[in-house]
Amino acid sequence: MLVLAFDTATPAVTAALHDGERVLAESTTIDARRHGELLAPTIERVLAESGASLRDVTAVVAGSGPGPYTGLRVGLMTAQGLSTTLGVPSYGVCTLDGVAFGSGLSEPFLVATDARRKEVFWGRYADMRTRVEGPFVNRPAEVPVEGLPVVGAGAALYPEILGNRSDVSPYPSAGALAALAAERLAKGTPLDPPRPIYLRRPDAVVPGAPKRVTA
Repeated sequence: MLVLAFDTATPAVTAALHDGERVLAESTTIDARRHGELLAPTIERVLAESGASLRDVTAVVAGSGPGPYTGLRVGLMTAQGLSTTLGVPSYGVCTLDGVAFGSGLSEPFLVATDARRKEVFWGRYADMRTRVEGPFVNRPAEVPVEGLPVVGAGAALYPEILGNRSDVSPYPSAGALAALAAERLAKGTPLDPPRPIYLRRPDAVVPGAPKRVTA
């Protein structure tokens, strides 16, 4: 097994290679505006560091969001393209699940990421492997924290409302995403196809008909 995983649903452009037992290489750059420029070089970097080639990859995994439309599509379209080119399966894993798995927490907690517009994407977890509610999008004050620890960039943005576990990375790690996917694949747990999780309509809309101008 050689799982190539990456996520572009947040400002973190992250990629990793996992052999079914451990992360062989991982690279992450925080840049909210350059997903399209950074993903391919990041994938090339982890392949070079691990001494593997694309032809060695047996599965491709992309973070499926929720996240901003443009960045999210970069990762998912790349996963579908690589899957077709290499003739290997591709899967989507909820980005919140990747953040949760990377937290290493064994008690109930919430993951909250930045949804912009002064909102957060969030989900509730029984432990690092088990999502029990969500994903949803709400204003921070509407998230039912109920005294639970909250991890993720959303918590870092609104610590006075959500609290924040500063000892946990606020962004998804492709290494955690790859490890979670490899674990599920080894157990025969079905994985979703690489399709985006959208919780609201995109900002861009099709222009309406031009206004009629009269003399």
